[in-house]
Amino acid sequence: MSPIRSVFRSLGKDGALIAYTMGGDPDIETTERVVDALIAGGADIIELGVPFSDPIADGKSIQEAAVRSLAAGTKPSDILGVVARLKKKHSTPIAIMTYYNILYSPGLDRFLSEAKKAGVDALIVPDLPLDETEDYSRLARKYSLDTILMAAPTTSPARMKSLVRHSTGFLYLVSLLGVTGARSQLGDETLKLVKEAKRVTRGKIPLGVGFGISKPEHVRAVLAAGADAVIVGSSIVNMVSSGKPTAAMLKDVENYARTLKTATKTGGSNQT
Repeated sequence: MSPIRSVFRSLGKDGALIAYTMGGDPDIETTERVVDALIAGGADIIELGVPFSDPIADGKSIQEAAVRSLAAGTKPSDILGVVARLKKKHSTPIAIMTYYNILYSPGLDRFLSEAKKAGVDALIVPDLPLDETEDYSRLARKYSLDTILMAAPTTSPARMKSLVRHSTGFLYLVSLLGVTGARSQLGDETLKLVKEAKRVTRGKIPLGVGFGISKPEHVRAVLAAGADAVIVGSSIVNMVSSGKPTAAMLKDVENYARTLKTATKTGGSNQT
């Protein structure tokens, strides 16, 4: 059983908190400390962004974080170095989120091999071409890396079943049309989407829901609708870029994670 699946099993009926931050924003050292704070606050799984120049799935906050990271000279190897150092301190699973060109340029086999050596547990690749999924999944299995595929509100039932078959770790459900970004409230259509997706994933793979989740009430509502995990990113990225002194920012991040994690304990199904 993979480290990520082990997390879901260990939580029982509680939901998992998956926390995202952009690697290299504002610098590599701060990224490592932000992840430390997220884990101290209770994050069950870390999603670490690898900056890319054309992040099509990301909203304003994460796009700007990617720009800052790239301007600071961050390279994919720098992010893998962060993972390696974090893994010496924490057992928390780490998934990296990036775009296909980052993997394709050095060669899929080479990148996945280096990711595994660094301690990466899974990859999320929003623009993974459909015709490349089978080859990618085969290599990911070779290196015991979870393949976390993404489903959208427009995903057909047949396509959803295919995604479930090819996903490991969990299925990432994009809860609304558009790009990432913190929202003030979740609509009924989002909760309906979660319930529909759960009918497909139940008994097969955990369901993680992201895009727009930023408040404890969002967490409780999404878990009550059937999700096994919530994925929170843009609001964390905004805290990192708040301009506060580093110590104060890190305390905010830790407290925020703790608040969200507390909300995962009040409901949710986690029926995997």
